[in-house]
Amino acid sequence: MSDVFSPARLGPVTLRNRVIKAATSEGRSPSGEVTDDLIAFHLAFAEGGVGMTTVAYCCVSPQGASAPGQIVMSNAALPGLSRLTDAIHGAGAAISAQLGHAGVVAPRKLTGVTAVAPSRFVNPTSMAYCRAITVEEIRAVIKQFGLAAQVAIDAGFDAVELHFGHLYLPSSFLSPLINRRKDSYGGSIDNRSRLVREIAQHVREVAGDQIAVIAKLDMDDGLPGSIWIDEALRTAQLLDSDATLDALELTQGSSVFKPMYLFRGDVPVKEFAGVMPPALRPAVRLFGKRTMGVYPYQDMYMLDAARQFVPLMRNTKLILLGGITEREHLETGLAEGFDFFAMGRALLREPDRVNSMMLQPDSRSRCNHNNKCMVTVFGRTHCVLDPVQRYGAAVPSASEQLT
Repeated sequence: MSDVFSPARLGPVTLRNRVIKAATSEGRSPSGEVTDDLIAFHLAFAEGGVGMTTVAYCCVSPQGASAPGQIVMSNAALPGLSRLTDAIHGAGAAISAQLGHAGVVAPRKLTGVTAVAPSRFVNPTSMAYCRAITVEEIRAVIKQFGLAAQVAIDAGFDAVELHFGHLYLPSSFLSPLINRRKDSYGGSIDNRSRLVREIAQHVREVAGDQIAVIAKLDMDDGLPGSIWIDEALRTAQLLDSDATLDALELTQGSSVFKPMYLFRGDVPVKEFAGVMPPALRPAVRLFGKRTMGVYPYQDMYMLDAARQFVPLMRNTKLILLGGITEREHLETGLAEGFDFFAMGRALLREPDRVNSMMLQPDSRSRCNHNNKCMVTVFGRTHCVLDPVQRYGAAVPSASEQLT
C-alpha cells in the first residue's frame, strides 16, 4: 500500500487514509433533520473506504440556509446528528460537518429575510437584492459559527469544515466585486480577510484540540473582478500564520454565477429546465449554457492553481479537490505536496471507489462527468447512472418475476 492509504494525522484526529468524501448537497433531510436515508448515504462512503465523510452544508443559523431541508446546527438536531456520527464511526471512518452561512445565496422565500452581503448587492442569477450586513450582525455570525461547532463536538463529529468558498457570506467578504466596505472589513485583501480569520479564530477557541478544524477556501471564483489566485494566496497565508486551522481545502467557483466553473464537464441544461417552473423552462433552455458556463473537464483540473499554495503553508495541511478519480491522481497529489484528497462525483457514482483503488490499483472510475447529479439536489442527490439510487430498488431476478 502507498502512503495515500495509510493512516494520516489531521489535527487531533487520525484518519485511516487520506481520502475525504467532499461535501455534496444531499437532499435527504426534507424537514431539516437527520433521516435514516441521510445516514445510509454517508454509511455507503464509510463502508466504501473513505477516511472521512463530510455532511454538506449544515447551517449556522436559519437565516444562513441556501436551500430547503438543510440541517440547522442546534441542540434540537443533536439526537439525529449523534445517530449519524455513531453509524459512521461504527464503519471505521471519521465524519465532518460543513458549517456555512449562505449570505448572498440565501433565498428570501426560504429564510423570510433579505439576504445579507458585505455591501449592497444584486445576485446576478436570482436578481435578488442583498443588503449590507452591519458590524453587530457580523459579530453575531462569528458567534453562530462557534455555537455550530459546539453542536458538532457534542454530536461526536471528528471535524468541522468552515465554508469560506463559493461566494457564500464569508467568501463574499474576500471578493472586491461584492465587498465595497469602507470599514476594517473592506478595502485591502488583509481587511477583506478579517472575517474568515475571526471565524476561524473563534471556532478554534471553541474546538480546542477536541476536533479538527478545516476551511474550504476559493482560489478563484470565475467572476471578472472578483476573487483570483493572487489575493487568495494572501488570505491563505494569513490563515496559516494564525495557526487556527488544521487544513485548507482548496476550491474554485461560486454559487452566484457560472457554477460549472466548479464542476467542469457536461452542462445538463435540459435536466435543469425540467425542474424549473414551466414559465422559466424556455429561458433555461435558451440561456442555460451562458448562465452556467461551459468549461471542459480534465483530470485534476484544480491542480495547477492549487500547487501555488503548497510552499506557503507552515502550519496548515492542504486538501486537493477537483477531478480526482484514480489512484494515480492521489499519488501525483501526494508527490506535489498535498496531504489529503477530496472526492465528490466519483464517489456518488461508486461509493466503494476507495476500496477499489486500494484492492485494484488499475481500476478506472465509472464517473463520466455528465453532471446530471447536479440536478438531483432538487430531490435526493444521487448518480443518475445508479439504478438503485435512481429508482429505489434493484431489478428482481427472472425467477422472482415469474413467481
